Amino acid sequence: MKQAVYFLCLAFVVTSYGSELHWFKGNTHTHSLWSDGDDFPEMIADWYAERGYDFLVLSDHNVLSRGERWYSVARATQKGAMDKYRQRFGDKVEEKDGKVRLKTYEEVRDMFKDRLLLVEGEEITDRFADPNDGFKVRHVHINAMNNAELIKPRGGKSVRDVMRNNLRAAMALEKETGQPILTHLNHPNFHYSVTGEDLGHVVEEPFFEVFNGHPSINQLGNTNHVPVEVMWDQANAIRLREKQAAPLFGVATDDSHNYHGGKSSPGRGWVMVRAGKCSAEDLILAMRAGDFYASSGIQLREISYDADSRVLNIDIEPVDGATFTTEIIALRGKEAPAEVVKEYSGLRVQHSLDDRDLYVRAMIKSDQPHPNPTYKGQVQQAWTQPVGWR
Repeated sequence: MKQAVYFLCLAFVVTSYGSELHWFKGNTHTHSLWSDGDDFPEMIADWYAERGYDFLVLSDHNVLSRGERWYSVARATQKGAMDKYRQRFGDKVEEKDGKVRLKTYEEVRDMFKDRLLLVEGEEITDRFADPNDGFKVRHVHINAMNNAELIKPRGGKSVRDVMRNNLRAAMALEKETGQPILTHLNHPNFHYSVTGEDLGHVVEEPFFEVFNGHPSINQLGNTNHVPVEVMWDQANAIRLREKQAAPLFGVATDDSHNYHGGKSSPGRGWVMVRAGKCSAEDLILAMRAGDFYASSGIQLREISYDADSRVLNIDIEPVDGATFTTEIIALRGKEAPAEVVKEYSGLRVQHSLDDRDLYVRAMIKSDQPHPNPTYKGQVQQAWTQPVGWR
């Protein structure tokens, strides 16, 4: 593989990767008993490590897994976690006076250092009561990955203001500490809180969840609200046509809360990141460069885009008994919405961009059902990032 050079437009730097690039699988949105998840952080890390994940972000609501915290044994038992925890970790379990100590991020990181990269993070959980809609609460949740300190919700005078205030807080912390932070807007259709127009105008946000595995986030929209994937193109039309800004990139996540049965279980969505090594910094730089894809079950062998020839190549990992269809979605012209301009069957795609294309992206789907579906009729999919826009 020859050396690839990517332009990190959002940070206005150029990052050069060497020839030894690898795909790393990870989930960036995960909850534990530190907030509203129902299992211990090391049990969760063990689940992902056992299933071949390379990295995991623990992202509990408005908290970092630091300091001493004791949790009710009775509550952990009620959630179905306690007996499994004792069985798996034995004398490492610390109990006293009817409570069990929750392990910190650093403790769990060190426990799994040879099996899984654990990255510190949080879900900045904010809201806005909209006075123009009967003070309906808009939920604005932004994940922060690799933040050195807790980022407290900043609030604001509108949904966009709330987004900007929290994103700017993350940017300021990154500048202060020199430690890169990746942020992504979570589940925009949760209570139908964030629109494609909001995502388009808040150009400080480089990423959002095109797929979230929680069944309550309205992935497919309804008669009055567009599906999340359509929202992606709405946002990017504004960014490229009006804001002269880089497009939004899409991630897939679990948003896992339930590990003993329940609606928000793990293993539904993830990102595959191509980087030189599995470190938080390398992963973040690769994602900022767009060198990753989102998946709910499909694995890609290769993605490449040649800016000179304007050709997108995709090589899909075969699966016995499965057939694959790739839709090429393009944004063209000054006013038309993004649309599917080409459809390919099979494992290999070679697509030449049209001169009118402001960008294209690919959505690959299998005819195989998702083994742990979020919604009825869900099949396995993968989403590549927009190309051709630079």
